[in-house]
Amino acid sequence: FFNVFISQMLVLELYFVLLMKSHLQSYPCPLQINFFWNFGFLLGVAIILQIVTGIFLALHYTSDLNSAYFSLFFLIREVFYGWCLRYFHSSGASFVFLFLFLHLGRAMFYGSYFYNPNTWFSGIILFFFLMAIAFMGYVLPFGQMSFWGATVITNLLSPFPSLIEWVSGGYCVHSPTLKRFFIFHFLLPFLLCGFAILHLFYLHFLSSNNPLRNSTNNKIPFFPFIFQKDFFGLILVLSLYFLQTHFGVSSLSHPDNALEACALLTPLHIVPEWYFLCQYAMLKAVPNKNAGFIILLTSILILFFFGEIRNLTTLCLLNNNSFSLSFFFSLSLSFLWIGAQFPQEKFLSYARILTLYYYFLLMCILLSKKKKKKK
Repeated sequence: FFNVFISQMLVLELYFVLLMKSHLQSYPCPLQINFFWNFGFLLGVAIILQIVTGIFLALHYTSDLNSAYFSLFFLIREVFYGWCLRYFHSSGASFVFLFLFLHLGRAMFYGSYFYNPNTWFSGIILFFFLMAIAFMGYVLPFGQMSFWGATVITNLLSPFPSLIEWVSGGYCVHSPTLKRFFIFHFLLPFLLCGFAILHLFYLHFLSSNNPLRNSTNNKIPFFPFIFQKDFFGLILVLSLYFLQTHFGVSSLSHPDNALEACALLTPLHIVPEWYFLCQYAMLKAVPNKNAGFIILLTSILILFFFGEIRNLTTLCLLNNNSFSLSFFFSLSLSFLWIGAQFPQEKFLSYARILTLYYYFLLMCILLSKKKKKKK
């Protein structure tokens, strides 16, 4: 029996070694891919760093209404290198979304959704997961902006009967809300890892896309060629991480969030972190709360249509939509700016026009005509 057990373990170990070798060493990658293909790897590294630092932060965090804010400051001031953990984690969230947007932008520009639709679908699901995890994590420090941001978003659920009470554990954001958000913020990243493995499975099933936007037999092994590019990007990103953590090059968080939450004092301007500003600008642009919530959801759900592009139309080939895509990326930057402004009439008007333009541009990208070749 012992010999059979040993032989089975050796076979499993051999399978594992061959699996790692096939995916990390001899995996064939297109020769033409450029540095834009590094962002997927960097996003994965950023997520792993968030999980590791988050586990250590969870050891010191107290998910109670009266002590959540003070447990964070105890961590920063009293725990050895606690400040480094905290700022590595809070700045890391911005890095995760920066790499996510660049990765998503590259996939849109080079038409990855056309060639690998399953990879695209799993990627959008990962996007949803990351947004939910980031929102719940932002609530946990329980500063002013955390409390009021949670109040605004949970109140969007008011069209559904009793859903606010069910989610929040009461009629407003209170101690049960904080406990629930902490539990989900801790557990969901591990579920996210499962979807990330599925994402990689679909990617390696068909191989990566390339700038020529067609399948090619001109392949090179992942190690050492692509690995060197990824490793260089990793060193660069870690340098940026340490610069941001130790020197605070950019103040990524709102100053109001350093104040303790007070239900009797509303901030002058409730504004989320920069990576939610696009959706927040659309939400502010619509006067009706329920319609705003629908716009908020459909602005991301519409990306699922890209994976179904072959079923939607036969007119599509992705060599004639660079103009629409350039406008789309400019539009995203405009939304970032508008989302950070006060809800004045001129900014709301800009946001309403750009929200309509957002959906129009996505339709232009989806239904782009095939360029006919001259004989």
